[in-house]
Amino acid sequence: MIISRTPFRISFFGGGTDYPSWYREHGGAVLATTIDKYCYLTCRYLPPFFDYKYRVVWSQLENRRDAAEIEHPVVRCLLGHLGIERGVEVHHVGDLPARSGMGSSSAFTVGLLHGLHALQGRMVSKDHLMREAIHVEQNLLCEAVGSQDQVSAAVGGFNKLTFAPSGQIGVTPILLPPGRTEQLDGHLMLFYTGILRTAAQVAESYLGDLHAKRRQLRILRDLVDESIELLVGGGDVRDFGELLDEAWHVKRSLGAGVSTPEVDSYYRRAKAAGALGGKLTGAGGGGFLLLFVPPERQADVAAELAELVHVPFRFESSGSQIIFFDPEEDFSAVEAARDGRPVGAFRELADLPWRGCPIPYPERDSAEPVHTESPAVEQPKTETSNR
Repeated sequence: MIISRTPFRISFFGGGTDYPSWYREHGGAVLATTIDKYCYLTCRYLPPFFDYKYRVVWSQLENRRDAAEIEHPVVRCLLGHLGIERGVEVHHVGDLPARSGMGSSSAFTVGLLHGLHALQGRMVSKDHLMREAIHVEQNLLCEAVGSQDQVSAAVGGFNKLTFAPSGQIGVTPILLPPGRTEQLDGHLMLFYTGILRTAAQVAESYLGDLHAKRRQLRILRDLVDESIELLVGGGDVRDFGELLDEAWHVKRSLGAGVSTPEVDSYYRRAKAAGALGGKLTGAGGGGFLLLFVPPERQADVAAELAELVHVPFRFESSGSQIIFFDPEEDFSAVEAARDGRPVGAFRELADLPWRGCPIPYPERDSAEPVHTESPAVEQPKTETSNR
């Protein structure tokens, strides 16, 4: 049995420039970090003692006899992609809701790739994981997704991600002065809006005309370097919040699907209560609202947005990991033997004739007396002494 743990991510600046249709011509960059909220995936070869070959537990429960019948697109795709023909069980749990802008879809892809490779006896590098996950999502599943989520999920940490027109992807860890990371982390608040959305659908609202958004995307790209210079150079950390506010207004102009009137209302109320800036994590439309709030105003902001779920978090740097490995009994020979012959279908036991009938007592000899009274209890003997 294998358990993989893969972090979710928050991107600060540069979102939108990580789509191949943009960076293959203009290049792109993103400033992002992973956080201590994770996607967990348990993978094992399923013993061949069930009337199904595949079991997938996610928001649904799937027991399938054929891989082509699996509804989860990533699971179905990866079993074929990795050439896994044995029966498999996959169980998913996550610390945060799916479809919420935290890179959960790519964390699932990276984590499942990591787990299935390990199940087959291979330990792959983080670079391999991120590139294979990008290939799976963009080329095999043909999803309208960028390339930053897979990189952050695989590598982990607080990084500048660069995307060259050649397709080369660079990961540069951001090394901050002592205490600076904690200072930045301490100014960030994360709220769940409760609005579910699919990133690909939001992105499609503006991906078809990215070149008409050249000015906005270049500003978003430039804000990556400006924000890094601010953090590394020791400037007032509150200026980071103002940069987030600038990027929010620029990104909202990319398309109507980036925000909603409800989200705009949350953002205005948060700023009135003391937030300096913020953004929706991911492509937009809903999910999580990240706010930059001075510590002395955070109680006010939390009270103003009391109807939203506040999610405390910290930065993390591990990336995707295999956190548990336990070799199980090898049933491959038994499974091969079963696959080579027909097996009767599993079925419920039919109603039995004695169901609901009283259980008969053993017959007694009619001459034998029946005692209905409890047997006498022998009293303890008391010794008496002669005086």
